[in-house]
Amino acid sequence: MRDPQHRLGCQRSDHPQVGRRELLHAGALTLFGTSFSDLLKLEAMAAETSNAARAKSVIFIFQSGGPSQHETFDPKPEAPDTIRGEYGSIATANSELRVCEYLPKLAQRANRYSIVRTMYHPADRQFRNEHNSAMYMVNTGSNGLPPGENTNSIALQRARPLEWPSIGSMIAYAVPPRKGMGLPSVVDIPRTRINAGEFLIPGTAPGMLGPKYSRWRVNLAPPCHAPDPGGSCPNCYSHDQPDDPARQPGKLPKSWYDNSSCRNPDFSLPDLGTGQGAVIERVENRASLLRSLDQMRRDLDSHRSVFKYDAYQRQALELIVSQRGKNNPFDITQESDALRDQYGREEWGQAFLVARRLVEAGVRMVQVNLRGWDTHQNAFRDLKGKLLPSLDHCLSGFLDDMQARGLLDETLIVMCGEMGRTPRISPIAVGGINAAGVPFTPGRHHWGDVFPCFFAGAGITPGLAIGKTDREGGTPISEGHTPADLAATIFSLLGIGADDEFHDIDGRPFRIYQGRPITEIL
Repeated sequence: MRDPQHRLGCQRSDHPQVGRRELLHAGALTLFGTSFSDLLKLEAMAAETSNAARAKSVIFIFQSGGPSQHETFDPKPEAPDTIRGEYGSIATANSELRVCEYLPKLAQRANRYSIVRTMYHPADRQFRNEHNSAMYMVNTGSNGLPPGENTNSIALQRARPLEWPSIGSMIAYAVPPRKGMGLPSVVDIPRTRINAGEFLIPGTAPGMLGPKYSRWRVNLAPPCHAPDPGGSCPNCYSHDQPDDPARQPGKLPKSWYDNSSCRNPDFSLPDLGTGQGAVIERVENRASLLRSLDQMRRDLDSHRSVFKYDAYQRQALELIVSQRGKNNPFDITQESDALRDQYGREEWGQAFLVARRLVEAGVRMVQVNLRGWDTHQNAFRDLKGKLLPSLDHCLSGFLDDMQARGLLDETLIVMCGEMGRTPRISPIAVGGINAAGVPFTPGRHHWGDVFPCFFAGAGITPGLAIGKTDREGGTPISEGHTPADLAATIFSLLGIGADDEFHDIDGRPFRIYQGRPITEIL
């Protein structure tokens, strides 16, 4: 029997569940981890590399679920409507690049970014068309899974002898932290949970590098109680949401779900594992800080939590609570109302604003997770009404601000999902009904054969449409590029040499690059 709370077509096992205890345990392994001796070694490594770094930091925007190439950056206006879909397209300054009609602001800014339209997964279909395995490959820059793993097992948070490090962990290892920078090298925002269950995105662990190079996962966004949620609160939605006005989100008797929790999308300050968050105004001095730490320790001990509050996390908390106002990168209330409106008063816009502040503070990589792109059904309703307008406004405002501040020259911005969507439109199951009890509507389904990737900043060549796909937008007809090539491109722009190695926790050497940089964009 199908789980009534989950959409047919996506297996529950493809959206893994990890309990709160495991999530806290994973969080306990994050934050700082580079000693002074390690820093000297890394500085020496960076000095010896043959690459000149063009990027100081990377902002990786991950569109969880897999956005459709047709409804974003590779529309097919000449194709039949069963391929083309319901939307039109917009011309840009580059005659080779058209974008979806619901991305008008990004269309106007096409001279600031380039699109690689021929990303693809070379892995077997059982891996390239499933969320967990495709997420692992994109987030690690790998073209396959570790030996013996499948798309279900790779979602489990566990130690693996040959698990490749995430792109972020590799950056934390190979690129020295900026001098005097007390924040972690890699930060994930704005949610630690991006789907219905509590799970971490496969491929974002440090793997063979060990927990020393883990990322800091920071939960800033308010709770969202939409079933199988997507989108940018308060412009969020449920994939199964009926069109019946009486069942719209809210507190009415027939409402499909209660969305009152995220009507105010303002971010909280980081929660360091206590469940209460850190409130800057409550900590006035060092003595107050120490009292707060002691109370947190007692609270944790009383609940027998597996969360270990170690020296690194105390250092992180001290950093956050001592940098008041404009010096706290998470405190976006310090920004002007006009700028916050430019980014968008919603989850994604605020996440981009925090990302900008974090790279200004010296963070090497910020991953911004944008949920909800798994559009099997109600695709054209939800893309037009929710996903695309939020992306268009928030990303455009972000690009404008980054350029105005001169940060675009030194920050690489990359955006993609773990896969694309099928060329042909169809319902998940003909004649079937969704979790809300209404018939499935058409959408597009998992497709790892081709997907687009957005690049901006760090001296990349802007205004390009790199690669071509067939008439249906289903396969590359020019050179394709893999997740390993994506990672190599990022590493190259950060000055990591093609011959550079990393050593795992047992001291074994491995080459950092698994692919080749996408030279057309460089």
